[in-house]
Amino acid sequence: MSMTTPPGWYPDPTTPTVERWWDGTAWSAHTRLLPGVAPLPVTAPQAVVVPPRARPGRSVALGAAAVAAVAATVVVGVLVLGGEDEDPGTAGPPPASPTTTSAAPTTSSSADPSSEDPTRVADQLNGISLPVIDGWEKPRYTAGGMPTVTTVGTYPCPGAPTVDCRRGTVDSRTPSGTDAATPEALAKEDIALAADAFYEDDVLGNRPYGGIVSHRQIAARPAVVAGRTGYLVRWRVTTGKGPGAYVQSLAFPSPLGSESPVVVRFAFDAGPDGPPLAAMDEIIRGILPIGSTTNGGVGAPITPGS
Repeated sequence: MSMTTPPGWYPDPTTPTVERWWDGTAWSAHTRLLPGVAPLPVTAPQAVVVPPRARPGRSVALGAAAVAAVAATVVVGVLVLGGEDEDPGTAGPPPASPTTTSAAPTTSSSADPSSEDPTRVADQLNGISLPVIDGWEKPRYTAGGMPTVTTVGTYPCPGAPTVDCRRGTVDSRTPSGTDAATPEALAKEDIALAADAFYEDDVLGNRPYGGIVSHRQIAARPAVVAGRTGYLVRWRVTTGKGPGAYVQSLAFPSPLGSESPVVVRFAFDAGPDGPPLAAMDEIIRGILPIGSTTNGGVGAPITPGS
């Protein structure tokens, strides 16, 4: 994937002794000498005297044309020299583009398959991609920049009407600060953290759902994810405002060689407007190793050879 270079002075691709202004989309006509390069001396061109011919009227016409040509040359030279120190932000329209053009300078970043595939969101760090199922989307902004998929559209949060909420959110992350040795232990440890992250205070101190009043566990079982055996824990949460929610923590080893632990968190609004619980299982089945079109094989072991 390529990223457009910001506006600025860059080495001119056609003239090694000068820099040319790049306006963010195209080369401009503004140039300046590279630091340390001495400017060439410029002398005004001398007028050429044209000998008079037999017809005086013709001689006067030729002489006037010569003087006009010299004046035009001097003006152009002054404009070019002045352009070297001119601020492109205040300059007038640039002259016509030269016949020889060069490619725009660009900077490259690592390829991200999800940037081109509207049906997947890639988690490069953990080696997986999340599916964008029907009725869901890639949000433009995500908290903490984590790989995330959400239900389409927002609504005023029941406990903070000036804040926008989503009916469903799923994100993936690498757990930190944990001593859990198995996916089961990790999922059981993470579920309370996930519930607080989604339904308690947000980063701005708002309480979009009025906080958590109570919860009860409704599922805890092994699950195969991206070809690795993991474990999930699901809670039904009662909130101070709104219909409550379903929260799920899914832990499993990464399909990368390190097999470091991965956690995928789910938060679904309860009630008739929330996503169906079946969507949780659909998303789990759709989590794939990056670059793969299959889940790596149902029943794949947690560690190679086990």
